[in-house]
Amino acid sequence: MTRKFLKGFGGRSVAHVVAVIPARYDSVRFPGKVLALLDGRPIIEHVARRTAAAKTVNRIIVATDDRRIADRITDSIKVFGAEVVMTSREHRTGTDRIGEAVENIRCDIVVNVQGDEAAIEPRAIDDAVRPLIDEPDLEMSTLSADIKEEGDLLSPNVVKVVIDKRGYALYFSRSPIPFCRDNSAGGKMRFNPSSSLCKKHIGLYVFRRDFLDKYIRLPMTPLERAESLEQLRVLENGYRIKVINTEYDFVGVDSPEDLERLENLVREGRLIL
Repeated sequence: MTRKFLKGFGGRSVAHVVAVIPARYDSVRFPGKVLALLDGRPIIEHVARRTAAAKTVNRIIVATDDRRIADRITDSIKVFGAEVVMTSREHRTGTDRIGEAVENIRCDIVVNVQGDEAAIEPRAIDDAVRPLIDEPDLEMSTLSADIKEEGDLLSPNVVKVVIDKRGYALYFSRSPIPFCRDNSAGGKMRFNPSSSLCKKHIGLYVFRRDFLDKYIRLPMTPLERAESLEQLRVLENGYRIKVINTEYDFVGVDSPEDLERLENLVREGRLIL
């Protein structure tokens, strides 16, 4: 089915894009991290503020199940047009939470922005959204970046992705993929930073609205459970995910040490928030 958008200036199609930032208070490694202060502001506020700077986004929602988050940021994020929506505590995934947040909102495209990406680059959001604006039959997109350190390739906390010649994801894994036999010795792969095959997945997702509604109704799949990666539900059901490689660096906050690293970057002037 070919979808049609409203016509904007110059006859170009205009899609209504809603960015949703799922924000939970509970975190195994860093409880309350979205409210932790970075440069004097909560992390979640930085995420919302930088998302608001994306040119393709029309509306920003922070979706949370915790009044502590809502009470702390509702007024401060109104300044740049963002809002808070309370959601159920029973959701299995952040995408399920997003589905509830946009349940009664008319839109064409929904962006899932991780609530701990305090330094997210607005232009990277635009890069991920534009394929769905330009290709009306495309259902979902995400981002990748070149792997530059061997530790990222080997870490199960860094998700890897392999991509076909047309730019669609073949598979996502916590294991090092692909295994490069020519760069291996004694059964252990040697890291080659110049290889264009080694990509890490950036957890920003863009959904066609009707596909999001379909996705959250799908049951969990075997590979999704095995890897604990919800995007595999898409591939296992035969749908495609467009992957856009980005040059921008993403620094999520998964631990107090990550927060300290970001604080140091801000102090040194290497990160402007």
